[in-house]
Amino acid sequence: MAAEIRLEEERRRLEDERADLLENIQHLRDLLKTDVDASTQEGDPDIYERERNLAFLEGAEERLETVERALRMIERGTYGICERCGQRIEPERIQALPDATLCMRCQREVERLASKARRMQ
Repeated sequence: MAAEIRLEEERRRLEDERADLLENIQHLRDLLKTDVDASTQEGDPDIYERERNLAFLEGAEERLETVERALRMIERGTYGICERCGQRIEPERIQALPDATLCMRCQREVERLASKARRMQ
């Protein structure tokens, strides 16, 4: 029963975050609909603001994708299970990062391998 309650709490947290992200994304898209004079000089505040909003939009869309993925995992019954090793993800990790798909051990290993690959390039 306690696990069901925690799962429902996580679902609510993720759904709340999803709603906030959707609202933020719409706001950023509305801001980006305004025209910016392309002939303005480098360093123009309007261009800077537009580029900043584009970066925020990209980050919000990526975050939305991870939140929606976690919600699908809840629906499939795989939420809280490491996609790499199949073990349970630590409750503290889920609490801190509700859309985590890897346990800490696997996350560290993936980061180590990615770092090694970057150094080899």
